[in-house]
Amino acid sequence: MTKRLLVLLGCLTFPVSLFPFAALSAQKRAITVDDYLALKSVGNPQLSPDGKWVAYTVTEPSLKDNRGITRIWLGDVASGSVRQLTAGLGSDRQPRWSPDGRTLAFVSTRENGAQLWVLPIAGGEARRLTSLADGVFDPLWLPDGTGLIVTSDIKWPPQQEIDRRNGEFPTDARLWTGLLWRHWDDWRAGKRQHLFTVTLADGATRDATPVDHDVPTIATGGDGDVSVSPDGKEIAVAMHGDSTVADNTNVDVYVMGADGSGMRAVTAGRGADNTPRYSPDGKWLAYLSMERAGFEADRQRLMLTGRSDGRTDGATVEATQGWTLSVGSYIWCPDSKCLYAVVEERGRDNVYRIDLPSFRRSVAVGGGGVNTEVQLMPDGRGLLYLHQSNTQPNEVWLSGRQLTHHNDAALETLDLRPLDEFGFVGALGDSVFGWLLKPPGFDAAKRYPLIYLIHGGPQSSWTDYWGARWNYALFASRGYVVAAVNFHGSTGYGQKFTDAISQHWGDYPYQDLMKGLDVVARLPYVDSTRMGAAGASYGGYMIYWIAGRSSRFRTLVSHDGVFSPASMAGTTEELWFVDWEFGGTPYANRTLYEKWSPLNFAQNWKTPILIVHSQLDYRVDLSEGYQAFTAAKLHGVPAKFLYFPDEGHWVLRPRNRRLWWGTVLDWIDQYLKPAPPPSGAR
Repeated sequence: MTKRLLVLLGCLTFPVSLFPFAALSAQKRAITVDDYLALKSVGNPQLSPDGKWVAYTVTEPSLKDNRGITRIWLGDVASGSVRQLTAGLGSDRQPRWSPDGRTLAFVSTRENGAQLWVLPIAGGEARRLTSLADGVFDPLWLPDGTGLIVTSDIKWPPQQEIDRRNGEFPTDARLWTGLLWRHWDDWRAGKRQHLFTVTLADGATRDATPVDHDVPTIATGGDGDVSVSPDGKEIAVAMHGDSTVADNTNVDVYVMGADGSGMRAVTAGRGADNTPRYSPDGKWLAYLSMERAGFEADRQRLMLTGRSDGRTDGATVEATQGWTLSVGSYIWCPDSKCLYAVVEERGRDNVYRIDLPSFRRSVAVGGGGVNTEVQLMPDGRGLLYLHQSNTQPNEVWLSGRQLTHHNDAALETLDLRPLDEFGFVGALGDSVFGWLLKPPGFDAAKRYPLIYLIHGGPQSSWTDYWGARWNYALFASRGYVVAAVNFHGSTGYGQKFTDAISQHWGDYPYQDLMKGLDVVARLPYVDSTRMGAAGASYGGYMIYWIAGRSSRFRTLVSHDGVFSPASMAGTTEELWFVDWEFGGTPYANRTLYEKWSPLNFAQNWKTPILIVHSQLDYRVDLSEGYQAFTAAKLHGVPAKFLYFPDEGHWVLRPRNRRLWWGTVLDWIDQYLKPAPPPSGAR
């Protein structure tokens, strides 16, 4: 596509939102924060072995309990009728069918924490199987149905120095000697996660991996990192086998006997290998693999290793050779002659079929939105999956037909508009694309203020999704045009485009964002004098970077942003991330850390800024937010700090989410909406 054509495209928007919604907007209204928080979250669909039923979860947020309450529902695949299957205290999640389809295992918090329960589908009461101290997650049935494998955190080593020193007078102190002592929002010092076998008959549990490693890995893992061979004789797991795991991504796929014996690695690359899956005929072990060591956003290749005589020891081939996109998750066909892979592509998640042995690829589910958690009908003729888009939260779909309708009634009253895609020539002369959302009740003759959203990652992207945290429609709800650009570093546009941001945090992405802003600001319905920007994580970093370079925005919002890359490098947990992004440690390559540090340009800050950060954010430490707020106040910049003591890198609790949205939207309104006339004025 020529640059001239791209520039023209950048000044146009698709007409889909101009006419069909004009007649509807009179009957519909803008979404509110309370509307948004009341919507149900549908997830984790699981087909029964005969394909007649689908078990899935529905989560309803509760402001009263300040948590989401999850129940398991059961749907009739043929008729589409659904019913709630579980109730009572706690939450129920991760339903898993037994091989004969007669029993549903699930994790419930109704008693003694998150434990494994089983429920006979034909009728009867649920029965608790486990009583592990730290609960369980990710249940997986053994092929013969006699038991399951679960993952659980345990105290490791069993005898610890802190216990000896505390003696009879325990404290809340922690003591550790190794790196990766915390991860995301979880303290890992003194803990390991291990695989446990659980016997169905009596609930007996046994640690199958009593080693000084997290099994499966807790970092650079995949979409389910444990698999059992069809004959039940071998278990595959993704594990980081090094003694130090914080500074590298050397996760490999290991296999072992059903009792945990004979563990050995079947991959040897220094990049991350994860998500093992046995083919139904037992002839292949598939897995996802990143080739480059130390890079957590490398292209995920789908690999196949041959098996014979019940052992994984054959040659390995890549099923996605020559592709520039990454496989996010995948599932085998029942006849082992194909696989279905979820692939992010140009702001959408499509499902591809990959035939064996030709490796020919074809789109099985596309056409827009985000399609994930694929399940295949037993006859191989239908796909069941979760589908969401900017106008609809996740629901279960079957071969292009919506199967569940948990949010339809609530959405029917809301003026929710589809995204428009636009493109332009960005940094390095590359094509760059973004999304545009018009506000409720849009009138092309009016001019609207703009909210410019900047995604995190940085290797991620804005997709045509509902947005469980950063929701386009809710930002637009108060009369804003919303724009979101997938700058260099974004995923879904080829690995070369994704790679471009590493060691270039402040130039190529910033150039893309400013060029995209030029395109959007020229639209006749955008008021370029009233623009604000908001971002989280890397997006929060970019907000700080913009604050030192541009006066085009009236206000800024930074959530969990990086203010000083050098200080982040000393407080984050996954050290390989900063090493890769800044070309080494801050001790060895300090120049690049300083080159891209917003701290070094804080003297230029003038734009009012809202800063949000949380105590349990171990990826971007709370101190980054403190430093940025201090810099803003010392330079006379209007600033506000929103602090959550009980959240991590994301704000998840219902009451906190309600507070977050109210504070953020009111802050933006304060600077982008005209002040009301004085009382009594005409």
